Amino acid sequence: MSTITKNTKIYIAGHRGMVGTSIWRTLEAKGYTKLIGKTSKELDLRNQQAVYDFVKQEAPQVIIDAAARVGGILANKDYPYNFLMENMQIQNNLISAAHQLAVQKFIFLGSSCIYPKFAPQPLKEEYLLTDSLEPTNEWYAIAKISGVKLCEAIRKQFGKDFVSLMPTNLYGPHDNFDLETSHVLPAMLRKFHEAAQNGHTPVTLWGTGRPMREFLHVDDLAQAVLFALENQ
Repeated sequence: MSTITKNTKIYIAGHRGMVGTSIWRTLEAKGYTKLIGKTSKELDLRNQQAVYDFVKQEAPQVIIDAAARVGGILANKDYPYNFLMENMQIQNNLISAAHQLAVQKFIFLGSSCIYPKFAPQPLKEEYLLTDSLEPTNEWYAIAKISGVKLCEAIRKQFGKDFVSLMPTNLYGPHDNFDLETSHVLPAMLRKFHEAAQNGHTPVTLWGTGRPMREFLHVDDLAQAVLFALENQ
């Protein structure tokens, strides 16, 4: 039985991002009154001591990790070290502090890119680590896999309520439309919009068009996070 109430103190890491703002809106609309958020300037999640001190001081009962360094194919290609290192730092610092300071519940948000490039469709959890990853985002995927496994290890060894959710390609309010760092759907929307403004000029899309992609509105993901919050 879940002990989460509307007065539960919840820290949403990454509360200014597309996912974080949607989760914040959803929880607020459901009547949650003790939501905590910090900007990257106020709290550098890559700094282990700073994260530990913050969690100790604020003492949240729940942490929702919606913070990450994200980007599309080009960003992953150009900054592999940053995508691997910074995402591991962010999630490890949060998970470690939550474990050490007895946070009641931890919800880790990963990505469907953790699954093998040629995994059967539809994806199933047992396909994880059965084959090679998609090379264009393997750095981000490896970081997220380590986060999933860390939560799994804590749950297995200590019996704590640490869970992982794997959203697919997201879109919605507060999305990133920069053509160098955005994901596929906002990039296509911008290209189509600018082509229409420029007299319906031709639009060039990356790839062959054969891979299957699944898209999820960010507010639907927030509903899934709410369900995970209120159910064990």
